[in-house]
Amino acid sequence: MSTKYKTHNQDGIYFISIATVEWVDVFTRREYCEIIVDSLRYCIEHKGLVLHAWVIMPNHHHLIASSTDDKPLAAILRDFKKFTATKLLTAIHENPQESRKRWLQWIFESNGRRNPNNTHQQFWQHSNHPIELDTILLMGQKLGYLHQNPVEAGFVEEASHWIYSSAADYAGGKGWLPLVLLE
Repeated sequence: MSTKYKTHNQDGIYFISIATVEWVDVFTRREYCEIIVDSLRYCIEHKGLVLHAWVIMPNHHHLIASSTDDKPLAAILRDFKKFTATKLLTAIHENPQESRKRWLQWIFESNGRRNPNNTHQQFWQHSNHPIELDTILLMGQKLGYLHQNPVEAGFVEEASHWIYSSAADYAGGKGWLPLVLLE
């Protein structure tokens, strides 16, 4: 078993990438993004997640996060992914406006069948690729990368204009989620 991408240091701050299977674009609808935002808020308020920065892109999201002393970050992420997968799969299934419903369900079901750990569907890729941000330089690089992701993708001109991001918080505004800003 690989130990390269693990949250070994419970006091550490980590850059985390969470992607959909097949990199399928799901977060093109506001209601799906809001499931992620609401779930992050719940994890902050009830599970010990400390969120420093975040961005939701169409097929993945990045977090810079840590956890309180009594809650391992890996356990919080596991619970977050399990809950959001169930909630998102249900939202897709029940959304009468979802024109890609059959195609998305086929992708999630085919990935679930290939994975012996799943019983039906798989929404998220397994690894979060946590990278410990143990230097100021690395922290600054990952924070810049995270916030510039929507700009580099051509979605917005300014990072703070992407509403599903903490870039507005770092630009002096008020975003969606309570953060502990990096200095």
